[in-house]
Amino acid sequence: MPAPTLTRRQFAKALGAGALTAPLIVRHLFSAPPSRVLRHASFGASNMAWADLQAICSNPFVQLVAVAEVDRNRLGDVLAAFPDVKVYQDWRELLDQERDLDSVNVSTPDHQHAVMALAAMERGKHVYGQKPLAHDLHETRALTDYARRHPRLVTQMGIQIHSEKSYRTAVALIQSGAIGLIREVHTWSNKKWGDQGPPPPVGDPVPEGFDWDLWLGGCAERPFVGRDYYHPGNWRKRLDFGTGTFGDMGCHIFDPVFEGLALTAPLSVRSEGPAPDAWNWSTDAVIRYVFPGTRYTEAATIPITWYDGDQRPPAEIRALVAPANPPARASTATPARPADPRDEGSILIGTKGVLHLPHPEMPRLCPVEQFKDYLLPQVTGSHHWSDWAEACVGGAARPLAPFAYSGPLTETVLLGSVAVRFPQTTLRWNSARLRFENERAANAFVRRRYRRGWRLGSV
Repeated sequence: MPAPTLTRRQFAKALGAGALTAPLIVRHLFSAPPSRVLRHASFGASNMAWADLQAICSNPFVQLVAVAEVDRNRLGDVLAAFPDVKVYQDWRELLDQERDLDSVNVSTPDHQHAVMALAAMERGKHVYGQKPLAHDLHETRALTDYARRHPRLVTQMGIQIHSEKSYRTAVALIQSGAIGLIREVHTWSNKKWGDQGPPPPVGDPVPEGFDWDLWLGGCAERPFVGRDYYHPGNWRKRLDFGTGTFGDMGCHIFDPVFEGLALTAPLSVRSEGPAPDAWNWSTDAVIRYVFPGTRYTEAATIPITWYDGDQRPPAEIRALVAPANPPARASTATPARPADPRDEGSILIGTKGVLHLPHPEMPRLCPVEQFKDYLLPQVTGSHHWSDWAEACVGGAARPLAPFAYSGPLTETVLLGSVAVRFPQTTLRWNSARLRFENERAANAFVRRRYRRGWRLGSV
């Protein structure tokens, strides 16, 4: 059936304020025409899943065959746009019944990402997986390794700004040496995906049409709590289901730094913020990474610090990207914009200058007067979802954030989910062995346990 028309305003509304501010570029003029129809299914039908499937189905060669939605009360948008789509409540049944599928998007809470994605990949389906790629380090490595062993599978993680002009330009500036070799990096988000205290002691009735046990997946059984405590919105705050602010926004904001510097796995990670309690992630994180140096860094190692909630880089760092006066010309690199302490972004300090990358906007080079005549590299963005969809059907486009790239990025970010449990402790990381070398207790959080009846792979 034909895909619905997707306007910029509708798409931005579906993603939520601030999630996508760069222009939507829908690629319908292919350099090589698709060779076949892409028979697609969505795991999830609302919120991010609804945004993802709209973007994927904006391509005329995509046919939405089925959706799996654990909460039948959240099917309204999909059924209105795709009245003939097959609906399943259990995603496993969908995979068993719809054997002619070509691809899926996994756009559910974090704790379900890995089991869904790997089950689909084992059945030969291309996968578009939302960030973070998985809930823990072992799950992430499993998806990355499987994708590498099966290169015909087309994968992409949902870090859509990665493909847009703003982030592509930032990477080009870093790698061209615009600010010299990089000495240190500071990244931050003002979001607060955390909480304190236990859930209410008495559970609530499960809404009709919602399969709470299936929503839990491999996590331990517990009473359902209404008032949006878990579903549909606040699961990111809970240890078992989400990955905190760093798991959510870190995958976005750390992305151009990771790619621009051509980083590999960090050598160590250290949390100087509060620890989570027994149920919830904390906020106001300060997480310090040390990475091996690359050809884009000044020294043999490079420090990178993440801040969230009310934490920010030190005042002297923020002062390096103070507002410019007068504003730079429109044709130059750096429109005048302060490093607003309430916002999100990165500051990279180099030997020749400073790069400020407000998320998800165009980069600024500082001091502004020094770079007032510096022309930006000519970089174009692309449509993150269409690149993946076209590649699935043999088109010329290629995904820019396949699991081979986004898996190591996610591992780096999720090291923070372990570090925050051991405040003021420098954890030495051995990526090859997927373990911490100096803190045995930390290794208990590398791989989660699933409850009976659930496993990673061959579900």
